[in-house]
Amino acid sequence: MNEINNSSRSTPSAYRHLEEVVGCKWSVSVLIAIADGIARPGELERHVAGISKKILAERLRKLTLYGLLDKHVYAEVPPRTMYSLTENGQKLIAIISQIKRLDSQIGKPQ
Repeated sequence: MNEINNSSRSTPSAYRHLEEVVGCKWSVSVLIAIADGIARPGELERHVAGISKKILAERLRKLTLYGLLDKHVYAEVPPRTMYSLTENGQKLIAIISQIKRLDSQIGKPQ
């Protein structure tokens, strides 16, 4: 049993990545904002209340690394960067939406 635990610690699984995304206070907010069509870092910084440039940059990098976002860099002056959801990012947004609906249903008095 220890072998399984040790090997899972050395190579992060998709589930560990999911835990980090969902467990992060900012990641879900960033994903939802991008799903709502806010694609540029400056717009995201203004839209996600309280997030700093440093944290936003870190979250965008991690979400891209995890395969939830695509980064599009346009060779313009000034340079323009936009983010979009990947297929897996869209699947995660669908799950987050289901959780929100469940939360609202649980919160209603019966």
